[in-house]
Amino acid sequence: MPRSLRIESLGYHHVYNRGVAKGKVFEDEQDKAKFIELMGNIAREFKFNIHAFCLMENHYHILLENKRENLSAGMRQLNAQYASYFNKRHDRVGHLWQDRFKSWYIFDKHHLFKLFKYIETNPIHAKLIQNVGEYPYCASYSILKDAIPLFLENSFVLREYNPQELFNALSTPLNETELEHIEALRHTKYKKKEGEIALLHVKPLAEYFLHVTHKTARNNAIKEAYHDGYTKSEIARYLHLSPAGVCKIFKS
Repeated sequence: MPRSLRIESLGYHHVYNRGVAKGKVFEDEQDKAKFIELMGNIAREFKFNIHAFCLMENHYHILLENKRENLSAGMRQLNAQYASYFNKRHDRVGHLWQDRFKSWYIFDKHHLFKLFKYIETNPIHAKLIQNVGEYPYCASYSILKDAIPLFLENSFVLREYNPQELFNALSTPLNETELEHIEALRHTKYKKKEGEIALLHVKPLAEYFLHVTHKTARNNAIKEAYHDGYTKSEIARYLHLSPAGVCKIFKS
């Protein structure tokens, strides 16, 4: 399968990478502190605005905004520098990262805070902490503790929320629809048109099911529509199915 188009255009990107074979990329606090130091250096050198980040045991998330078409160059340098540090410190050889980093271009800025919340509450979902602001290796910790590093100073949440408002907003779990929107972001496809980023044309939902005559064909059409950007809820409503029923189709 060909690799998806890497969007370098100016704007917001959700960047993610995982350890090879899902192995650890952070063994302890020193490793996480080093990654944050390197991330700050890269943000300064490549003019990235970091809006959110979270370092977990075997992966990381970063929500960043690039001012130049240099996303790949900056992230390659960050991953390479950290891998070199990690291998030397832990006396290991070979690849640290599972693959090249993954990124999703955030076409609709209305989803920014949902994505911020998804990233920043990772430690709660992983049961590492119970409350927002307790995990030191994410952006919300620094913001809520009023110890904001230089690379976070332009985060949009600082413009739109005071610390108490942010704490309250992050303390409310993402609902199922919001989680579906975030999942759909990962499958949204784009094209470059006259130098601008545009959504790939998505045909009307009805067209996916025009010639469906049996359940297997219907299920395949459901999966195709989902990968073209429709949410599970939208598909369920169109087919008069329950969202749980659509989820079962993906699990089968």
